[in-house]
Amino acid sequence: MSEDLTADCLVIGTGAGGCAAALAAADSGLSVIILTKAPDPFGSSTAEAQGGIIGYGLDDSPELLERDIIATGDGLCDPQAVAILAHEGPALVEDLLIKRLDVPFSRNERGDLDLTQEAAHSTRRILHADDATGRAIAKPLVQALREHNNVRLLTNRTAVDLITIPHHSLEPLDRYQPTQCLGAYVVDTSGGAIGRVFAASTVLATGGFGQIYLHTTNPKVVRGDGMAMAARAGAETLNLEYVQFHPTALYHRDADGFLISESLRGEGAVLRTRRGDLFMRRYHPLADLAPRDVVARAIHQEMLKNSDPYVLLDLSELQVDARERFPTIYETCAKFGIDMTRQPIPVVPAAHYACGGVKVDLWGRTPIDRLYAVGEVSCTGLHGANRLASTSLLEALVWGRRAGLDISRRGLAADSPPYDHIASWHDVGLTEEVDPALIIQDWLSIKSTMWNYAGIVRTRKRLDRALADLGYLAHRIEQFYRETKLSDDIVGLRNAIQVALMVTEAARRNPESRGCHYRLD
Repeated sequence: MSEDLTADCLVIGTGAGGCAAALAAADSGLSVIILTKAPDPFGSSTAEAQGGIIGYGLDDSPELLERDIIATGDGLCDPQAVAILAHEGPALVEDLLIKRLDVPFSRNERGDLDLTQEAAHSTRRILHADDATGRAIAKPLVQALREHNNVRLLTNRTAVDLITIPHHSLEPLDRYQPTQCLGAYVVDTSGGAIGRVFAASTVLATGGFGQIYLHTTNPKVVRGDGMAMAARAGAETLNLEYVQFHPTALYHRDADGFLISESLRGEGAVLRTRRGDLFMRRYHPLADLAPRDVVARAIHQEMLKNSDPYVLLDLSELQVDARERFPTIYETCAKFGIDMTRQPIPVVPAAHYACGGVKVDLWGRTPIDRLYAVGEVSCTGLHGANRLASTSLLEALVWGRRAGLDISRRGLAADSPPYDHIASWHDVGLTEEVDPALIIQDWLSIKSTMWNYAGIVRTRKRLDRALADLGYLAHRIEQFYRETKLSDDIVGLRNAIQVALMVTEAARRNPESRGCHYRLD
């Protein structure tokens, strides 16, 4: 057992949302502990983001941005959340990222910010740092936290479960108290010790769940941990059926779901079949700049129709220098023997973004007192049934900052309940080590089942099959979890099967095709 830690605020996750929340809370004078299960705090979806983040476009307005978000969300967006993002977001980018953190966004020859356009946007309003925008934002955010006197950043820490009253309390009378979150049980994966991190407020910023699918652009650590922990604690989830599949991931067995940014299509690239036929005009008036769900389904349909394992992204009409504008994509393609200046890129759709998540209000608060959720793990209602490109980083920043401000304003640290009533983690007698063969096979079963039965195109029969197969697997994994020494591998597997079932159940309950939830039946 490791030592217990205590802070005013615990943040789980070091992506844009977690960093923004931690920074806002720390700036107000609160002590903050921020955790990541990765050995590197940059191992988040934020750091992997390529395309960009929304700023102030030329001839742009909050109202125009609102219309674009709502149109892409297929009428399911919360208007209040949309208005908050449209009015607060670009100003936050200016104040936090440009003025305070000096993020090196790309500029044109005149020295002005180089604005690009992405699918379903009405104008050029996307700021980018070449094609590695996420990493350019993540580095100064993490560095600001490392230099902050009120922040303690811990790597190799996996949150196992949220600590809640009354569930984990040894005080019998706490059963009459409303549910509150007091931190988390955490395993130090570098040494195996399990301890408690107590906090007056806890912020989940753990990202989505892309790894439950066979093909995904998400990093290995993105497996639904926060959603599973919140659900076990009693939090409500919403819109989990709306899983956005990015249309274009690099098709190569060793590419590990490398994302080919849709900014390429924004700059003139087009999709073709392997025979060279243009096809997107048949599916949407915006052709190659149609919303992502439309493009992903179109590619899926063309692959099925032609029995092709991929389609081609043709860059011959690109309006910018490919090597200069997209250096990361160019170098990655070259590593796999593809010269994107001379030949098209083979691409396939891949699970990319969870539009739903833990239900929160306009300040990131969950119904569980003292528990917040920000970024992709949350559902603010902003994205509705489908996410507009480049809103994800902005949503994480806006709601991360809002959560941090709300925590400091509510002053929860001053009246935190006694932590001596909370049970220690009990794992006496568990000596069996994790068998990697079982982990690998169970993960493959989850990923294949979700891809084939609850993926881009769904039917009731496929979803029924998925629920049956996943339900049987969940029983085995839970037994595996209870009999095995705690590790990041077994924690992640347990969370993944739980979230896979949650996503599939949400998809089965909703017979209406809308946005990125598509029911063939």
